[in-house]
Amino acid sequence: MLREQYALRLPASLDELTGPAAGTVDLPLHVAWSGRRSYGLGQPRSRMSLYRTVLAEGQRQDLITFLDRGLLIAQWPVLRTLISRPLRDAWENRFPELPTDKATAAA
Repeated sequence: MLREQYALRLPASLDELTGPAAGTVDLPLHVAWSGRRSYGLGQPRSRMSLYRTVLAEGQRQDLITFLDRGLLIAQWPVLRTLISRPLRDAWENRFPELPTDKATAAA
């Protein structure tokens, strides 16, 4: 059931993910409703935290606005281990181009 809810929020294509690839991102309250709201994309841990939050809490437009296709693909092998299984399954079932291990991501 959760996987279906996540799947409804997904963009049609990873090419729709046109968010920033550098700088600082400030998330709105409806996405980051508790705790940290500002993330520096130049810092790997901060960037990973941003992506984890947006994937888990964001709606379709948030995914498009705050996520960058290239960064998502590059981070996916690690990011997929930090999110829930239903969320990971929804993304990987829709987008087979997401790498599932570090060797695939480096290729």
